[in-house]
Amino acid sequence: MHPVLFSIGSFEIRFYGLMYAISFFLGIEIAKFMAKERGYDSKIIENYAFVAMLSGLLGGRLYYVFFNWSYYSKYPAEILATWHGGMAIHGGIIGGIIGTFIYGYIKKLNPLTLGDFAAAPLLLGQALGRFGNFMNGEIHGVPVFTPWKVIFSLKPSFYDWYNYYTSLDIFEKLKYKALVPWGLVFPNTSPAGEEFPNIPVHPAMLYELILNFIGFLFIFFYLRKKENKAPGYLWWNYIIIYSIIRIFVSFFRAEDLMLLGFRAPHVVSLLMIIFSVIMIKIGEKK
Repeated sequence: MHPVLFSIGSFEIRFYGLMYAISFFLGIEIAKFMAKERGYDSKIIENYAFVAMLSGLLGGRLYYVFFNWSYYSKYPAEILATWHGGMAIHGGIIGGIIGTFIYGYIKKLNPLTLGDFAAAPLLLGQALGRFGNFMNGEIHGVPVFTPWKVIFSLKPSFYDWYNYYTSLDIFEKLKYKALVPWGLVFPNTSPAGEEFPNIPVHPAMLYELILNFIGFLFIFFYLRKKENKAPGYLWWNYIIIYSIIRIFVSFFRAEDLMLLGFRAPHVVSLLMIIFSVIMIKIGEKK
C-alpha cells in the first residue's frame, strides 16, 4: 500500500489521481453510450461532464468546510488549500446536481435526463476512486477489535471505547479478539497508520469499493433496461443505492463528519433516500 505508482525525478503518478482520471474518461464513454441509446447527441456529454465535475469538486469542498467551520473560521486561508485534503462525497453530489441544473437550463435540456446519464458512471467512478483511497491509506475503518454494539450504535461511541482500550495493559488487551480476519495494518505514513499505528482496521474503503461496483452493475445492466420510466429514474435510484451503501459503510469508518451528535452521512443519506423515493413516485404519476 503506497500512494505513488511510479516517479521519475520530481514527477509522480499517484494511484488516487490515476483512478479518478480513468473514472472520468471511462465515465464519459459510458454516458455517451447511454445518451446514444436515448437518441441524444453524445457530444453534449463531454461538456456536461466537465461542468458536473467542477461543480461537484466545489460542492464537495464547501460541504467539508461547512462541517469543519470551527477550524476553517480560524484559518480561512486553508479553505483553498485542497491539497491538504478535505472533500465530502455528499457535498460533491449536491454540487453536481446544481451544476447539472445550470447546464440543463443553458442548453435547454432536462437536467433529470442528464442525471440519468451520469448515474452508472458515478458509481463506477466512486468504486475506482476507493482503490485510490486504499493505496493512500485513507477513508479507513475502526480497529477490528471494536465491539459490534459500539460500531452500530446510533451515536458514535467508538472513541470512548478506543480511549478505554488503549489505557489497558497488554494482558488485559489480550481479552479482546479481532472480530474479522481481514483487518489491514496500514503504513504509519498514511492517515490510517497515523491514527491507529500497527493496529489492524476495517478496510472501509474496500467495503465501499465492492458495494459501489455492485451498484454500478445493477444500474447499468438492470435498471437501465427498464422501459417507459420518467426522466430521473436512474438518477434517483443512484442516490438511493449510494445512500444505503454509505449508511452501512459509515458504521465502520473512523473519520466521518458529525452533525448534531450523529454521523453526518447517516443524517444526509437518510434525507436523500426519502427525497429520492418521493421524486420517483411523482415521476410515476406523470
